[in-house]
Amino acid sequence: MKIKKFLAFMLVGIISISLLGGCSKKPAQQEQGDVEPVDQVEQQPKEQVELLISAAASLTDVLEELRETYKAMEPETTIEFTFGSSGALQAQIEEGAPVDIFMSAAQKQMKALEDADLMLNESIKTLLVNKVVLITPKDSNLDIKSFEDLTKDDVKKIAVGDPSNVPVGQYSEEIFENINIKDKVEPKLILGSDVRTVLTWVESGEVDCGIVYATDAYTSDSINIITEAPEESHKEVSYPVGVVKESKNPDRAQAFLDFLSTDESKKTFEKYGFSIK
Repeated sequence: MKIKKFLAFMLVGIISISLLGGCSKKPAQQEQGDVEPVDQVEQQPKEQVELLISAAASLTDVLEELRETYKAMEPETTIEFTFGSSGALQAQIEEGAPVDIFMSAAQKQMKALEDADLMLNESIKTLLVNKVVLITPKDSNLDIKSFEDLTKDDVKKIAVGDPSNVPVGQYSEEIFENINIKDKVEPKLILGSDVRTVLTWVESGEVDCGIVYATDAYTSDSINIITEAPEESHKEVSYPVGVVKESKNPDRAQAFLDFLSTDESKKTFEKYGFSIK
């Protein structure tokens, strides 16, 4: 009897140990099959993308600064610029240049691309407003106080953007027509390929005066700002922006345009003399 009781006791002990062993394995088995929490799953890195932006020459300084700000926020997006006259940039896009974003200094060039179905229409918006000013070299001795003074005999050379494709030249032409001095100043005009060329000529003293955007004039210590263009003497200087239809990265391009409308970007634009539309 004692042997039977001993065997029975041993059997119960073996069964208990087996059950305990089985229980101890379950958590380990569950751990192997569990899915990691979402916040522990490693995020896939963003694809490196390069955006080419064709922008009016008057945006050069402010966009260079904004590029650095955006680079810190979105290091996976590289921004490259082509600066020039809006008309020349428009022509490049029409010829198939691989541009992602167009930033014009006038509505005319953007409208032409829109009409040609070369832009993503829903992306187009007017971003900025500028002013037109008359400037002279810093050491000028000429008595110029107004646009009307450009008709004086001692004013020989007036630098303006080429009206055929430079918006600031088109605004200048409007001003001359609206204040009735076009015929008198036309023989004196020296045509520049973009607004920065006009500014450079005035800075160097190669011309007696020039007409540029206020934001370009603010970048230079080598010129005098004489006056702003008379009110209502030209169309509003507005800057439409938009994503080019053939962009290979339209979402990233739109993200950059959205960044340009943020409060942080607004402060930077205003620092350079632009107004937000």
